[in-house]
Order: sequence, then structure tokens, then C-alpha cells
Amino acid sequence: MTAPQRLTDRKREAIVQAAIAEFRASGFDITSMDKIAATAGVSKRTVYNHFPSKEELFAEILQRLWTNVTAQQDNCYRTDLPLREQLGQLLHCKLQLLGDNNFLDLARVAIAATIHSPERVQDMVARIGEREEGLTTWIRAAQVDGRLKPVDPGFAAQQLQGMIKAFAFWPQISLNQPPLSPEMQTTVIESALDMFLTCYQR
Repeated sequence: MTAPQRLTDRKREAIVQAAIAEFRASGFDITSMDKIAATAGVSKRTVYNHFPSKEELFAEILQRLWTNVTAQQDNCYRTDLPLREQLGQLLHCKLQLLGDNNFLDLARVAIAATIHSPERVQDMVARIGEREEGLTTWIRAAQVDGRLKPVDPGFAAQQLQGMIKAFAFWPQISLNQPPLSPEMQTTVIESALDMFLTCYQR
């Protein structure tokens, strides 16, 4: 890669990070491309060269959120491992993601924009939601293997996700609480595993 290309990549990243900061501070509608350019330290023309519209810039941010979520997905069911061990690993990865400040920043932007203008980001947020529920596939595989009771996999996955997010997502998003400590992460995971497996394990 040439030096100019690297400079272009750096400028694009600066624009995205500036947009995240401005969307968080002012919301989607009030944030202007002029303000994003000023915060990024680039010209307005440079911003438009990378992103023809504010909607496309916001779509880039949502795409990153989706990519971050899907990159964490490793939900392959294993017949040779205990359910608790497998689920514990999945939940640990989930909490690592939910404790990432960049992920939380992107999630705040997406949620705020969805509240104010659902139609703007409906499709992208739906894609994020679908991929985030990869746990459903794991639960279905465990049912086929005869190790979990025949409950609706999507329902059970949402229950488990909800137990985690009640401590490690919504308080951080809505109340700006800090990410969970490693000790609290362990407590949340173990408690969620106890409740889930007590209810659904054969």
C-alpha cells in the first residue's frame, strides 16, 4: 500500500470517529457534515469524497457495529464438551464485546438514531439483531443432540441474552455506568448459566 493510500485510510477513520463523537453528542439530525469535518480536521470536500451523504456515513457506523458483533460469533456446538463449558465460553466472549468502549459508542449512536427515526436504520438494525442471535443456532443444535429441552430456540436465546444485557449493556448504554469488572462478569455468567441450565438442560 502506498503512503497516499494510507493517508486516505487515516482520513476516513478520522471522519468516522468524528462522526461517532458528534452523533453521540448532538444526535443524527443536528449533526452536520461541516461539524464532522471540523472535528476530524479535514475539509468538507474530503468528507464528501468518502461519504456522499450523512446517511451513508451513518450506515458505515452501523456496518461497523454489525461487523463487531458478527466477528465475535463462534457458536459452533460441540458434542464432546459439557453444555456449561460451551455456554460459559460464549457468554464470556459476549461480555468482552459488551465491555468494549468502541462497541458501546457505536451502539449508543445506533439506538439513538433508531428511536428518533426508525425507518432510517430499520434494515441495518434488523441485520445486527439477526446475527447477534447466533446463540439460537447453538441452542437448536443442543436440542437435536438431546441435551436441551424442546423450547423455542429463539425464545431461549433471547432469555439468556437478556440476563447478560441487564447487567452488561443497558446500564452502560442508558446510565453510562462503567463496564463490569472481571469479578462481576464471572458472577453474571455463572448466575445466568445456573438459571438457564436449571430450566432447560435435560
